[in-house]
Amino acid sequence: MNYLSRLSLPLIFGLSACSSVYYSGLEKIGIPKRDVMVYRVEKARDTQEETKEQFKSALEQFTAVTHFKGGDLEATYNKLNHEYEASVDKADEVKQRIKDIEDVSEALFSEWENEITQYSSASLKRSSQNKLKETKIQYQQLIRAMKSAESKINPILVVFKDQVMFMKHNLNAQAIASLKTDLGSIKTDVSNLIAAMEKSINEANAFIKTMEK
Repeated sequence: MNYLSRLSLPLIFGLSACSSVYYSGLEKIGIPKRDVMVYRVEKARDTQEETKEQFKSALEQFTAVTHFKGGDLEATYNKLNHEYEASVDKADEVKQRIKDIEDVSEALFSEWENEITQYSSASLKRSSQNKLKETKIQYQQLIRAMKSAESKINPILVVFKDQVMFMKHNLNAQAIASLKTDLGSIKTDVSNLIAAMEKSINEANAFIKTMEK
């Protein structure tokens, strides 16, 4: 990945074209599918770390609203809405990162399987087959963890959205009371999301190590 770091091509790697021509083009400038995959897993890992922090921040703001004692309630709503919208943006980013990984993994594994058939050496062929099997197992663990974490995001956003809209339409004590009612379940759901994100991040790190061996 040192070569990739020197190239610094976030735009190229950020694209998610599902095309053999697209990946062939990258390989012509010295960027193999394997490096693209590692890069995308790194980006997904970093995005999950950012998402984890964003939902912590949103929870803190929701909690702060329940302690509202007076002042500008509209300004408080605006802060809450900002946290909600930032959380939605991160949720969309997490989903796209997973799609990007799935896209390049399909191309990489297909190429790898095809190239295995071209070995004349039986021992090298077995070694490559074993490495492919190991990589696929690690990959499946990674994707399951990422999708498990991602699946926990939307239920939280649904509650966030309800509360933000209710506060928008009821800038009064009733809105605060409504939020207090749901705060306990929100805290539990965010805690579960953070735990799932951390597991996914650990799986990403393990996968990156597997690919760099």
